[in-house]
Amino acid sequence: MSERDIALRSLHDIGLASWFGGSLAGVVAVNGAAGDLPDERQRLRVACAGWARWAPVNVAAIVAYLAGATGLLLADKDRVLGKERTGATAVAKVALTGVALGVTAYSGVLGRKLGQAEGVPVDGATDPNPDTPPDVASTQRQMAVCQWMVPALTGGLIVLDAVHEQKRRQNRGLPAILAKLARTRHRGN
Repeated sequence: MSERDIALRSLHDIGLASWFGGSLAGVVAVNGAAGDLPDERQRLRVACAGWARWAPVNVAAIVAYLAGATGLLLADKDRVLGKERTGATAVAKVALTGVALGVTAYSGVLGRKLGQAEGVPVDGATDPNPDTPPDVASTQRQMAVCQWMVPALTGGLIVLDAVHEQKRRQNRGLPAILAKLARTRHRGN
């Protein structure tokens, strides 16, 4: 593996790990801590402030992941387009990345909308209470779904990447070497 491939793999892995881990930590820790505040009118403000602090880091993580993933895909294009059974996982990763990006962006839109609802009584960042205005409650319910979808989707990307790498290894491992030797030996006869 070249230094360039190591750099690309590092960007890919660190970016994806940050996108996944930060999103999961936000859903569990930021939302949970905000819901523990005694003043129900401060919960949304605190959750939105926490998510706003994470947003620039999340953007950097996503950019790193996309740069690494694109570079790796271009470096591996012959194998992906060839007969080595990695094309399907590459297509699935691209599609899942698109969905994860869309849900992440939509979560940001919902977050900005909730940030404008400062002072509204809520049970938690994504949990309305009976006194929460209906439009805010609706946004909270949408946000609850989106915020759990992001770690689920990025976790799916991690799994697909493992599958993709395993297929690549199988195509370069002992069976591939033996098959190449057999073809060479066959041609020599």
